[in-house]
Amino acid sequence: MILKKIKSEGLSHLSYFLGSGSAAAVIDPRRDVQVYLDLAAEQGMAIRHIFETHRNEDYIIGSKELVALTGAEVHHHEHTDWGYGSSVAEGDSFEIGQLRLDILHTPGHTFDSISIAVYDTEFSKDTCVAVFTGDALFIGDVGRTDFFPDRKEEVAGLLYDSIFGRLLPLGDRTILYPAHGAGSACGESMAQREFSTLGYERLYNPVLQKTDRDEFVQYKANEFHHTPMYFERMHTKNQAGPDLLRDAIGDIPRPMTAMEVDAFRQEGGLVLDVRGAEAFGGAHIPGSLNIALPMLATYIGYQVDYETPLVLVTCNPAQFREAWTELQRIDYVKVEGWLEGGMEEWAINALPYDSIPQVHAGEINRRYDEGEEFLVLDVRKKNELKKGKLQGAQHIFVGELQDHLDEVGDARPIVTFCGTGYRASNAASILKRNGFTQVENFLGSMKACKKTECPIEE
Repeated sequence: MILKKIKSEGLSHLSYFLGSGSAAAVIDPRRDVQVYLDLAAEQGMAIRHIFETHRNEDYIIGSKELVALTGAEVHHHEHTDWGYGSSVAEGDSFEIGQLRLDILHTPGHTFDSISIAVYDTEFSKDTCVAVFTGDALFIGDVGRTDFFPDRKEEVAGLLYDSIFGRLLPLGDRTILYPAHGAGSACGESMAQREFSTLGYERLYNPVLQKTDRDEFVQYKANEFHHTPMYFERMHTKNQAGPDLLRDAIGDIPRPMTAMEVDAFRQEGGLVLDVRGAEAFGGAHIPGSLNIALPMLATYIGYQVDYETPLVLVTCNPAQFREAWTELQRIDYVKVEGWLEGGMEEWAINALPYDSIPQVHAGEINRRYDEGEEFLVLDVRKKNELKKGKLQGAQHIFVGELQDHLDEVGDARPIVTFCGTGYRASNAASILKRNGFTQVENFLGSMKACKKTECPIEE
């Protein structure tokens, strides 16, 4: 028997391989499916079932990829009119070796959300061992319910009923396996750990302390979440059945010379630099967009449309392969190549490069103390502001900055600010691309401020 969690960094997506005897199931597979095939081969198991806990909105599901390679059957809830697979409903059960998998309808995050309760029938047919909750219940949080703004109280109530009426009654010892961890766009306050039980969440999950249904509903109805523009594309494709990767990708991205990349950008293509803020600040191609690799999958969907051709700047070929994999998971497949040799190759070809000054906490404090004129542009999410912000800072979320450039204050220089300096670097690159010249990045940002005496307002 095996239960293996597969984490997709960037998206903080968690999928699972579950097997017993000679049969296995995969829950919420990612688009690059080789990891599941390798596990099946290692264990001598055949993948028979694929379960989708809901119509996913933040990545392309890998179910059709697995079907093409294994012949397994896809299962998702009957509420949605799917273009592939078979429908399941509350009370359906599946056997995998000595395991029994019971389907629970747990709507709220979406109307078609299901959870999968696992029983080890060799020990007990009545006591649940584990439950896969999709986006209904997370570790430290619960699923967002803002996808239906005209029915927000209704869906929040459905989520309450799903959690308190179907999931928690499975028992405090039941192990919890959600579809996302901390950093996902599908929740705001997930714990950094990725292990828990229903009993632990009942006691310590802040949202589950709202045991009164009306209080829970109002809390969820009043929540605010930013929504990347690519979510709708994921909804549509995942419902109809995504193209197989071999059909979605045209020409395979290739290494490109500095001169080829220069011609590409001159012709209107977007140079996407996935290096860290430190490297990008030191030297980058003029007009390039900086979204560092750890935040690439989460933040590109706010800023880049699907028709824009891309060329990547990376530290090395391995970083390109990682970035290319993440982009495929969210259907950004118009990638022509990457700058071979990186910024060193660009520089030795005598091509122009730009830089962004990096400002440290001590310098920021000096400016405040001496009354210098400058603008702090805070680009964190709205909910993060509750933990404090720098004195006099202007707030525009980085995912919305491109559409609100005319609202940026007049003081100069502009110092971009976030949690660590990486989203701030992203914001600084947006400003530079749009003609702002006096731009600096507060590297370290809020984390650095917590180590010193920055003027923080509540």
